[in-house]
Amino acid sequence: MRTQVAIIGAGPAGLMLGRLLDLAGIANVIIERKSAEYVLGRIRAGVLEQGSVDLMERAQVASRLRAEGLVHHGTDLSFDGDRLRIDFTKLVGKHVTVYGQTEVTRDLMEAREGNTIYEAANVAIHDFDGSPSVSWEQDGVTQRLDCDYIAGCDGYHGVSRASVPQEALTTFERTYPFGWLGILVDKPPVAHELIYAHHERGFALCSQRSNVRSRYYVQVPNDEKVENWSDERFWDELRRRLNPQTAEALQTGPSIEKSIAPLRSFVAEPLRFGKLFLAGDAAHIVPPTGAKGLNLAMSDVAMLADAMIELYAEKSAAGIDNYSQRALARIWKAERFSWWMTSLLHTFPETGRFGRRIQRAEFDYLRGSVAAQQVLAENYVGLPS
Repeated sequence: MRTQVAIIGAGPAGLMLGRLLDLAGIANVIIERKSAEYVLGRIRAGVLEQGSVDLMERAQVASRLRAEGLVHHGTDLSFDGDRLRIDFTKLVGKHVTVYGQTEVTRDLMEAREGNTIYEAANVAIHDFDGSPSVSWEQDGVTQRLDCDYIAGCDGYHGVSRASVPQEALTTFERTYPFGWLGILVDKPPVAHELIYAHHERGFALCSQRSNVRSRYYVQVPNDEKVENWSDERFWDELRRRLNPQTAEALQTGPSIEKSIAPLRSFVAEPLRFGKLFLAGDAAHIVPPTGAKGLNLAMSDVAMLADAMIELYAEKSAAGIDNYSQRALARIWKAERFSWWMTSLLHTFPETGRFGRRIQRAEFDYLRGSVAAQQVLAENYVGLPS
């Protein structure tokens, strides 16, 4: 087989890139090691920046998003029970939309016109400095796809970044000593907007997937086990970390999913190696505190698609030559914001009482400064590319 662009990974980044290339008439094939059902079954975040919503519109897959997405004009922060609402619309004239990553993936999957190969085993990338190709095994037979370029959208543990020689790659990483224990429950959310809460017992987040499905998280140590947490224990702990009015309004029920997500910050540089490009989680990881992971992936592939369209339509390599530098500039700003949100809202035992007082001072400054609130809002709704 031969195509113009081989895309590794059928998550939202790979599917969005494929969709944008399809609409531009650029041939592409997506290769995914898991089944379509597995990809759709992954529970992930769902706060979309306006830029991501605009990209869904550009990709002509936004009809369900328009009908079902929940527009949020602000968010709530809480520190030891004291609350502060950040009004995005008033502060910066923008908003975010809650729409699950699973739904983004479903919309893109249903709109897919090109070839997607699922359950591809032993995917390997070859000769990305010369005449690139991708090989894989299916039903015991080795297949090969020759291409002009390869887009690595296969996540942190994927083959794309792992195929780059170590000496050609610089990585930056911080692993946090805690994770988020999250549950999904078929109950109405406790508030119309997200609530980020700092408490001496740890961070908590009240989120949502729809008007009848909620997602809640509490900070737990890295070595914690899901099986140690009954639903009852989770609800009791969540209530302790929320202010009394919110805790009283909380509707509880049996969890339909429960898991622990570790928190880390990670960036790989550069994002181009000959004819191989990295995008999404293959290139970077952010703590979920700032709601940036999916949005950064969408930003990456929008830039990469534009660069490919410029290359094939105008015979100009300027876009692909600038992709890495341009994408990394936005990535590092999002990394900074996610780090800041994580630092403000979580407990860090190693910083002691001094650390908590600094966090309190930061919250009080934020509460008293419209300029500080504006900075938070500007970053949360999404910086320009």
